[in-house]
Amino acid sequence: MQVEQNISLRQFNSFGIDVTARRFAAFQTEAELQELLHASAQDQRLVLGGGSNILFTKDVDGWILKNEIKGIELIKEDDAFVYVRAGAGVNWHAFVLYCIERNWAGVENLSLIPGNVGASPMQNIGAYGVEIKEVMEELEAYHMHDEAKIIFSNKDCAFGYRESVFKRTYRNQFVILNVTYKLRKQPVFNISYGAIREELEAMGIKELSIKAVSNAVIKIRSSKLPDPKFIGNAGSFFKNPTVSKQRYDALKAQYPLLVGYANTDGTVKLAAGWLIEQCGWKGYRKGDAGCHAKQALVLVNYGTAKGIDVLELSEAIVKSVEEKFGVELEREVNLY
Repeated sequence: MQVEQNISLRQFNSFGIDVTARRFAAFQTEAELQELLHASAQDQRLVLGGGSNILFTKDVDGWILKNEIKGIELIKEDDAFVYVRAGAGVNWHAFVLYCIERNWAGVENLSLIPGNVGASPMQNIGAYGVEIKEVMEELEAYHMHDEAKIIFSNKDCAFGYRESVFKRTYRNQFVILNVTYKLRKQPVFNISYGAIREELEAMGIKELSIKAVSNAVIKIRSSKLPDPKFIGNAGSFFKNPTVSKQRYDALKAQYPLLVGYANTDGTVKLAAGWLIEQCGWKGYRKGDAGCHAKQALVLVNYGTAKGIDVLELSEAIVKSVEEKFGVELEREVNLY
């Protein structure tokens, strides 16, 4: 285990923002984490996973502790389900492909989401009609101050839309060590959301499989979203806002093309990308900070943008959407 000083974080965040960390160290085991927590006890510290959901707006005058806990194992199974534990530092898409190869169903709709396993429950990641809360069984997390390992059940995580207890009540208190998923031996396909069904038809798929669904999702995401390897981004920058049915009906009367999805509680989730596009931001660029030309929900760094440039762009977008539609957008991306 090596501690480095004054390290650029550009390669460790998908936005490609070039900030510096005063101390940087990676850990691959719980014991190494404990050692680093003791070493950094008097300083500010930030635990980093895949760096795919963070926007750095300043240097880190403290420690970056990078979670690189690996390993995937089948811990038990019954007639209908397998229970699979993955280290928090495992790449998420690699984990999805690992499950698909073994015909373990439940995460195929979440293919190609950037980041690591540890972020999946923290963010309650979701795409194409599926969220992590539907497949997560439990997780192990280490409390940084109490130095205790705690098991969180699905219920304990208090999942919401791109939310969990780790983003609010326990923010910056726990390090997720591993996550256990409950996956089906016999798939229950979810292809009604978005363009999955149309993509499957275009691919000429006659017999549905989780691999086919995964491939369809990969094709859709690849066609719409920029690859962070080439254009810095963190995927969807904003959450889709939720409004009352009454508010939705009023907006729909004023804007007939308004895109909305009914929630089970009677509210309506609006498509943030559509709102942003209607305000003229799609394809906008100022310097190296911009709004992607194919998906207005994605803010990008074309090369040398600073985090503050992207933040200021996001704030201008929020203001314009609120002025035009009376709807307030909320960031999905975490700020530092």
